[in-house]
Amino acid sequence: MGLFDKLKKKLSNVVEAVSFERLSDGLAKTRTSLVSKLKTVLFAGRKIDATLLREIEEILITSDIGVTTSEKIISRLRDRVKRDGIESADQVINVLQEEIVALIGTSPSAHNDSIFAVDAENGPHVIMVIGVNGVGKTTTIGKLAHNYKKSGKSVVIGAADTFRAAANEQLEVWAKRADVGIIQQKQGADPAAVAYDTLKSAVAKKTDVVIIDTAGRLHNKQGLMQELEKIGRVMKKIKPEAPNDIYLVLDATTGQNALQQAKEFTKVAPITGLVLTKLDGTAKGGSVIAIVDSLNMPVRYVGVGEQIDDLQVFDPEAFVAAMFEERVTVSEEETK
Repeated sequence: MGLFDKLKKKLSNVVEAVSFERLSDGLAKTRTSLVSKLKTVLFAGRKIDATLLREIEEILITSDIGVTTSEKIISRLRDRVKRDGIESADQVINVLQEEIVALIGTSPSAHNDSIFAVDAENGPHVIMVIGVNGVGKTTTIGKLAHNYKKSGKSVVIGAADTFRAAANEQLEVWAKRADVGIIQQKQGADPAAVAYDTLKSAVAKKTDVVIIDTAGRLHNKQGLMQELEKIGRVMKKIKPEAPNDIYLVLDATTGQNALQQAKEFTKVAPITGLVLTKLDGTAKGGSVIAIVDSLNMPVRYVGVGEQIDDLQVFDPEAFVAAMFEERVTVSEEETK
């Protein structure tokens, strides 16, 4: 039984099945780029030898998985072939998927992420969202707020990207769409002051979740570092554990450039998870594997569309299955 069949059996309801279909649709370009190439070399009867492994590695590298990560996958694949006595190339696809899932790993917060759970006894749960301008940071915040609200949590957004007036306007639109509160000040205001006011309001109103937007001026690393440190410092005056999470938003369409951005941001902030956006518009979904492997950092969410409910909790098995397999419609009978 392949990974796709196992996942189909694991889907507990129609809602999850529909979410998987959206993920699969979103990864269509990546699947076409990667799997179609693999199928040209992994056909029944072909012997698994050094030449085949080199061809697979080249396909992985050209699918934005990167040299280092591709080498690691091939090494794991070679070990599995030897250990399990695999002889025919057409058996490699399933093994390849299993090894990529194992390489990606699971976030220690995966369960809480999947149900949008927070510690009610130690609230509010504070999330700081960072990333360069244009990666989809504002839409991610709106969609994240929507998901928490849909799960029964109260949410307030802090518009601490005071550098750009457009950022606040866009964030206000998303806050209305998600039906959550927003705290903002005039353009040019101190971002830390906005974060402080947001958290202070959340504590007073017993709000469950606080999401803080930040500026994305990575070209000025020193200034950004000072700004992020100050935001964290003033929030700790109200809640010592704040922020509980720092999410880095990356644009998946930029492929290996997203990895370079991630490396730069890890120098200025203690990131707890990644959000990969715009997976539906790129053939570079393989970069997710390279980013996770290179940074040893979990992906918490992926964006697979423009709708407010198109931000999905990252599930390694579902992601790899969707990247390799065509979507399938799962009926209510099949999920019982």
